[in-house]
Amino acid sequence: MNIGREPPANDDAAPVEMLAQLFEAHGWPCEFVSEDEISGEIQGSWTTYQMRGIWRAEDRVLQLLCLPEIRVPDAKRADAFELLGLINEQLWIGHFDIWSQGGVLLYRHGMMLGDDGLLGLSMAQAAVETAVSECDRFYPAFQFVLWGDKAPKDALLAAMVDAAGEA
Repeated sequence: MNIGREPPANDDAAPVEMLAQLFEAHGWPCEFVSEDEISGEIQGSWTTYQMRGIWRAEDRVLQLLCLPEIRVPDAKRADAFELLGLINEQLWIGHFDIWSQGGVLLYRHGMMLGDDGLLGLSMAQAAVETAVSECDRFYPAFQFVLWGDKAPKDALLAAMVDAAGEA
């Protein structure tokens, strides 16, 4: 998946700065929340995702959060957690989670960077595209569980069949 225009081929940069360059190159709206955090919006196949990049210099870890604007109601938490478990078993990179405060669904991926703490453009592009792709891939399963009253296993199966049928 390649979202929008190709960003310019810049050298490695500080992680939040590189994400800002990537967002700007694609025309995605973004803003610096702080020196170590950026927030932006990316249009996916199903919805607009809020993408956040948070840099922890002391650990040299960039955490990417992709939020598909889904809140899990208390009455659906058990089914949503069962679905999360089934989905997370299939992921090689990152995982889905539900924040305990507010029931917000999110995809989270932590990237350990080298001693220099710099992020390359191709790695930034791949990480952002993976986050959006995984959110798009499993968005229907969450919809089936939260609003379609499907059992988690059935919802995942239905979402995977639908995704496999798209061209």
